Amino acid sequence: MGSDSETEKSAHKEREKKKLLALAPIAKPLAGKKLCKRTLKLVRRAAEHKCLKRGVKEVVKSIRRGNKGLCVIAGNISPIDVITHVPILCEESNIPYIYVTSKEDLANAGATKRPTCCVLVLTKPTKGEIAQEEQEKLKGDYDQVSSEVSELANSMF
Repeated sequence: MGSDSETEKSAHKEREKKKLLALAPIAKPLAGKKLCKRTLKLVRRAAEHKCLKRGVKEVVKSIRRGNKGLCVIAGNISPIDVITHVPILCEESNIPYIYVTSKEDLANAGATKRPTCCVLVLTKPTKGEIAQEEQEKLKGDYDQVSSEVSELANSMF
């Protein structure tokens, strides 16, 4: 019984190592384990309330239209040219952005089966309304993650 958990742990460590090896060299600022978990939780909550833009095309269109939010980009995209313009757009629009290690994890959090390059977490849904209590929870999580991302970005530059 103990050996099963040992093999499971070693397999998990191996997967984590492969994720880190697949990272693109431009994936900075990269979220640590704790921030990554919080960010993916925020993405999951935003997906439940339809406050999420998925994919490069939707994210770029939303940023150009002036929507504000938190941009979460996967770090293991190949070819990297697909997303190299997104951080520049985010910086021009003063939108905080963060890289996470895996596009698969990002897709799972965003409630899609297809691996996703990037998502934009909005504070309000584009259509319709959500309950005030849910809005407050989402806004609180968003503010917390956004401030941590800004701190991480400021420490880099």
